[in-house]
Amino acid sequence: MTKMGDNTKNQQLHHHQIFDVSVDVPPQGGSKCFDDDGRLKRTGTVWTSSAHIITAVIGSGVLSLAWATAQLGWVAGPSVMLLFSFVTYYTSTLLSACYRSGDSVTGKRNYTYMDAVRSNLGGAKVKICGCVQYLNLFGVSIGYTIASSISMMAIKRSNCFHNSGGKNPCHINSNPYMIAFGITEIIFSQIPNFDQLWWLSIVAAVMSFTYSTIGLGLGIAQVAANGNIMGSMTGISIGTVTPMQKMWRSFQALGDIAFAYSYSLILIEIQDTIRSPPSESKTMKRATQISVAVTTLFYMLCGCMGYAAFGDLSPGNLLTGFGFYNPYWLLDIANAAIVVHLVGAYQVYAQPLFAFVEKTAAQKFPDSDFITKDIRLQIPGIGPYNLNLFRMIWRTAFVIITTVISMILPFFNDVVGLLGAFGFWPLTVYFPVEMYIVQKKIPKWSTRWLCLQILSVACLIITIAAAAGSIAGVVSDLKVYKPFKTSY
Repeated sequence: MTKMGDNTKNQQLHHHQIFDVSVDVPPQGGSKCFDDDGRLKRTGTVWTSSAHIITAVIGSGVLSLAWATAQLGWVAGPSVMLLFSFVTYYTSTLLSACYRSGDSVTGKRNYTYMDAVRSNLGGAKVKICGCVQYLNLFGVSIGYTIASSISMMAIKRSNCFHNSGGKNPCHINSNPYMIAFGITEIIFSQIPNFDQLWWLSIVAAVMSFTYSTIGLGLGIAQVAANGNIMGSMTGISIGTVTPMQKMWRSFQALGDIAFAYSYSLILIEIQDTIRSPPSESKTMKRATQISVAVTTLFYMLCGCMGYAAFGDLSPGNLLTGFGFYNPYWLLDIANAAIVVHLVGAYQVYAQPLFAFVEKTAAQKFPDSDFITKDIRLQIPGIGPYNLNLFRMIWRTAFVIITTVISMILPFFNDVVGLLGAFGFWPLTVYFPVEMYIVQKKIPKWSTRWLCLQILSVACLIITIAAAAGSIAGVVSDLKVYKPFKTSY
């Protein structure tokens, strides 16, 4: 029995190979089966990394970009999108250089974002980073549960509108759809680690292109039907909203766009799936280039075409805000694609949080069979599966908690803006800049140091403005809201 327990504990090490903190394992650099840190050979490439990033980035955020562009107008809207794409790309390259401490080819690996902060900055910053990162991952899971239920309801409503000829208002309660999404996520959450998610990421990335393309196509068709391009240089006009609302909504739009680009919080975890040579940082820079370029192109097209089609009336969610009613079957396909994509994106964001809790529990209670023991099961059609009781119960509880919170707070746009604001500056800008300065030993008050600090302070100001706008939005939502009684 003891021997079986030992074997399962060894398997546990491999299950969590992507996220564990550094362990002193004798290097086996010459082995065909193991990497330089003694772990199984990583197999990730530029393309699997790009798929993970695109799955994480082109999420439901793309659908709020027409609304964000409407708040800012034709000048500021596209300019802010380009600005955020540049900042995200640049700070991601800084962060990817921190995957290894010291030498970029042979230095000690940092398996998680927190490990990188611990190696380069240390002290209280590690705890601050952990709190912000994992709270953000938790928040994203809630945001995606809300978004998926809205898309599922949109399918039901578009069919209801079609069948009643637009006479029935078709009010639908969102709770059953959130519960259905939660049940699906409980099943997928049993996938042990990130490395085994590559197929789900590729399916999700294809889905994100599907619904983004449909949204774009419908926008172009609407512009053609209107016969002119809607919108103005300065965004939504005073009169449609009050000057105070205009200011808050512009700030919130900044948060929405920031959220649409944020993936830095899982960048190191994605980088830890990449094989070498070439060095992981080179591969990651290339993957970042590809994914940010593709993402920006889609964002500009979807945001601008949505605004051109609807002007000041651009909905908060392009495919579910019923900017479009027909062709209803095409909307159904787009919304089904959103749901499939969000199932994958939820896992890409939740896996680092799952692994962190499981790793911490295994370190605190190494002799507990409940936490460390795997039970080997044979699943027909799938093959062998290692069932871990703690993993099953903790991940199930996590999904249930995110689902219940989603049912209590189902206002998508404001939640999205708040998440974007909360995570953008610390995770996308501050920590990557500070770690890069330490890693490359950039002298204080040098030109490069000053430029990096100016970038950091500018992004902090944007973050504060976006957070203020989103909080104002949440406050106004709460005035007319009853928990668990939301229908659309």
